[in-house]
Amino acid sequence: MDDIPPLVLDNVGLTLPSAAGPVEILRNLDLTLRSGERVALVGPSGSGKSSLIAVAAGLEQPSSGRVELFGQDLAKLDEDGRARLRRGRVSLVFQSFHLLPNMTAEENVAAPMEIARRRDAMDVARHWLDRVGLSARARHYPHQLSGGEQQRVALARALAPAPALLFADEPTGNLDGANARLVADMLFELLEQTGAALLLVTHDPTLAARAQRVVTLRDGRQAEPA
Repeated sequence: MDDIPPLVLDNVGLTLPSAAGPVEILRNLDLTLRSGERVALVGPSGSGKSSLIAVAAGLEQPSSGRVELFGQDLAKLDEDGRARLRRGRVSLVFQSFHLLPNMTAEENVAAPMEIARRRDAMDVARHWLDRVGLSARARHYPHQLSGGEQQRVALARALAPAPALLFADEPTGNLDGANARLVADMLFELLEQTGAALLLVTHDPTLAARAQRVVTLRDGRQAEPA
């Protein structure tokens, strides 16, 4: 099982309707992400990077081609099946932190594990808040945290279930320089420790350079071999 790539995109295309007619978002994309590999997606705004993440994670259905997560063709699974496949194995981090405002930091981190009915969810959440340096803020609500702290909570929430694959869409995009560097350092340090694969969307060339491989998109196409 270990030699099965966590993610394979085979000739993937995505066309969406618009008032002016169909718009081709992704075209003939091929990408394989190996276990533990870190790949950065770069390119100008509107080149299809976030759409690629949505398709790769099974949140958006491709118009053509095949997407495989852990060897399973997503087209053969319904929405519930895709959710079951992702649970505990795939996590996402976004530019907007997406923390639940009525939950404390530790409750936010524990929430996905509680959905998966893990009895140790709160203990694991506290452990991961400690790993991102936020033990003292565990019982604070999102509005009581800075942007950098909120993204560190989001990072803890993503990594606490020990996923094999992490999708990160502009994870430092809403942060100032100092917090962006801190979150980036934590992201790559924790990935090194956990062994999770990473597909990272970023406009930051310094962050992209920390990946093992960089894939450039332009107008929904790969500008460089994947």
